[in-house]
Amino acid sequence: MDLIYLDYNCFQRRLDDPSQIRIQLEALACEEIFIRAKIEEITLAWSFMHEDETLLCPLPNRRDIAFILFTLCKARIGPEEEIYEFALKFQRKCGSSSKDAVHLACAHFIQADYFLSCDDKLVRRAKKLGLKMEIQNPVEYVRKVDL
Repeated sequence: MDLIYLDYNCFQRRLDDPSQIRIQLEALACEEIFIRAKIEEITLAWSFMHEDETLLCPLPNRRDIAFILFTLCKARIGPEEEIYEFALKFQRKCGSSSKDAVHLACAHFIQADYFLSCDDKLVRRAKKLGLKMEIQNPVEYVRKVDL
């Protein structure tokens, strides 16, 4: 069973501007991933970074949706010194933001099979790190597993 770490934007994608085809596709892919987690075909992870971003979200609807989706995440990741060390290393190596680096470090720490993000820049930078997990857009993941 795949262990998947979703970037925070995946939890929010269905609430983004649906006038863009790309956002529609990513929202559908994220929804498919949540369905697969619900029927226990995959395992999703939720970290302390997800929790922080959700608590800081100024929009109640977005915050509520994230906390509902959190219930589908069976792997939980608390703060660990090793995660912070990985995050600093990742941030220096690929120039990502501190939040992105912590998300990547969390995924690396739990040895996730996949790190999925709707952020192309993050995906490109993260791939340069040479991590063992697959790093891709949720649409790519759904296409791959549906073959």
